[in-house]
Amino acid sequence: MDPTPDDVARFIAAGLPCEHLAVEGDGRHFYATIVSTQFDGLSRVRRHQRVYTALGDRMREQIHALSMKTLTPAEHALVAEPDASGASVGTPHRHP
Repeated sequence: MDPTPDDVARFIAAGLPCEHLAVEGDGRHFYATIVSTQFDGLSRVRRHQRVYTALGDRMREQIHALSMKTLTPAEHALVAEPDASGASVGTPHRHP
């Protein structure tokens, strides 16, 4: 049985402390936004490796594709900060 987005979120959260975690997907392909203090000072590659470590063997056995946006809490605050009109500042992520 393919994992759900909630399953993938639980898998990540079990191995990585997250301040914010959102996962979308169709059971085979997933997109995750992950905010963690564990990413402070790490390159994007190292952040992704940290998530893969949290997922362990599930990445090979259950999750076929995972796209990620990995942010520190400070980076997330900048992206999510509303402007004076209440609209979110930054470019919204769209996926197919």
